[in-house]
Amino acid sequence: MDNLILALGWAGLYGPMALGAIGSMIGCSLAGQAAAGALLETETGHGRYIGISAMPSSQSIYGIVVMFALNRDLTVDNAPGLAAIGLLCGLALMFSAIYQGRSCASAINVSKIRPEIFGMSLAPAAIVEGFAVFAFIFALVISAGVPA
Repeated sequence: MDNLILALGWAGLYGPMALGAIGSMIGCSLAGQAAAGALLETETGHGRYIGISAMPSSQSIYGIVVMFALNRDLTVDNAPGLAAIGLLCGLALMFSAIYQGRSCASAINVSKIRPEIFGMSLAPAAIVEGFAVFAFIFALVISAGVPA
């Protein structure tokens, strides 16, 4: 049983980075596909479409920071806490990156038709980013209470 608890602890250590990266890959891909389509349909503004498609990559960075914050000697006593924080934070980062990618794709699609609403169309993606920041900050705060 101790080996299972330790394995979950290791998954919790690596989970925020791995799950955040998976979400970023999917989110950037979704937004990037919309940006590639917009390049064919518009004459200007290409740089902003490519830039927007990179927005979901921030969740990978948050995951890396959480991974380093959780990094400590793994014991049977602290492994459950590390697993819970790491895996739940990782899932939050993954889903926020995926849905941010979908929001960015929508922003790209609407702004290629009406460029004047480009800034407003990014609001949903910014809101989703806010939830990723919540998960990130609270994981850092809670990680301080896990025994070293």
